Amino acid sequence: MAVQKLGPCILDGKFVKLEPLRGEHAADLLEATRNLDWGWFLNPLLTKGEVDARIAEGLKAEERDEAYAFAVRQKSTNCVIGGSTSYFGISSKDKRVEIGSTWYTREAQGTKVNPECKYLLLARAFDEWGAMRVQFTTDSNNERSQRAILKLGAKFEGKLRNDKVRRDGTSRDFDGLFDHRRRVAWDQGATPYPGVRLTFA
Repeated sequence: MAVQKLGPCILDGKFVKLEPLRGEHAADLLEATRNLDWGWFLNPLLTKGEVDARIAEGLKAEERDEAYAFAVRQKSTNCVIGGSTSYFGISSKDKRVEIGSTWYTREAQGTKVNPECKYLLLARAFDEWGAMRVQFTTDSNNERSQRAILKLGAKFEGKLRNDKVRRDGTSRDFDGLFDHRRRVAWDQGATPYPGVRLTFA
């Protein structure tokens, strides 16, 4: 029987463990944010106040079943938070969700951390929640993020122009990188994320 809500939940993989983002993660999260390039992020986490606010906002969104944020714990180091990722834009009625607000420490970038995080999130959404659509969006200028999403097999569907205002006051376009295939594609093995599925299934 499909779960009624995407979270809060713990998602446990081979290399990472996704834990519901809570106040107990604040200190490790703040330490993990140091020396990161927050260039394309609308809401960087540069201070303890910003980290605390992110956690508090996430808890309020959980109560409304709108979003579920996770702390990413690397199993190789156990006590070190490797970053954060989220479900958001949830529509339980339409079985639609977006995965994003993702960042990782420099040490975690380019490793198995992101592919496994995405696999765990996609498997939960499709296999347990019954998602019909999972969506990714990224800043049009954020080429690193675009490459990472496309590597998972997501397909480019379009650009949303002037959707947000960046911290420097410039207008931000969103590139829509979506899983536009329905759940049957994942179920039958014709997944739009073949690399992720084959590596971690």
